[in-house]
Amino acid sequence: LAVLFPGAGNIGGGGFMLARKTNGELIGIDYREAAPGKATRDMYLDEKGNPITTKSLNGASASGVPGSVAGMIATHAYAKLSLAELIEPAIEFAEYGFVITEREAKGLNSERANFLKNSSAPSAFTKREWKAGDTLYQPELAATLKRIQQKGLAGFYEGETADFIVKEMQHSAGIISKEDLKNYRPKFRKPIEFE
Repeated sequence: LAVLFPGAGNIGGGGFMLARKTNGELIGIDYREAAPGKATRDMYLDEKGNPITTKSLNGASASGVPGSVAGMIATHAYAKLSLAELIEPAIEFAEYGFVITEREAKGLNSERANFLKNSSAPSAFTKREWKAGDTLYQPELAATLKRIQQKGLAGFYEGETADFIVKEMQHSAGIISKEDLKNYRPKFRKPIEFE
């Protein structure tokens, strides 16, 4: 999803897993985004107590500490294939590209101004005016996925990727720190059962 359909899921977000093992055991893992350590109760309110929706919805100030990578690695305990094998197809699609549809081209074009406004530098999404049949290459994402493939959690929550995330936060008033990233942990929750 992070490569082919990022609007539906990506490594900068979070999620949940509810599953039942073959022995009947239920598993619940919460890897939603977490509030950064510097977050405060009123950080999205003006001096009169009114919501500042642009701050809570757009740009780095709206970002929580991403949980997707930690969640995928936590769920990997129940996988049959290695993490390296599971992540390889995503790396290949990011690195070697894939042909986009008309709908995807329209989506990228309609969001171009937001991508440019909320990022410190142009990205793979903003390199051109897109049309159906174009090939989208995402070399930076491929490099990030390779770091995760090689180093697991540390490939995302520490080192070069963490440096990139914190740099991006500083560009547009985000407050996620290296400590927030390094300390992120998914929560194992007891699923609610009922008839």
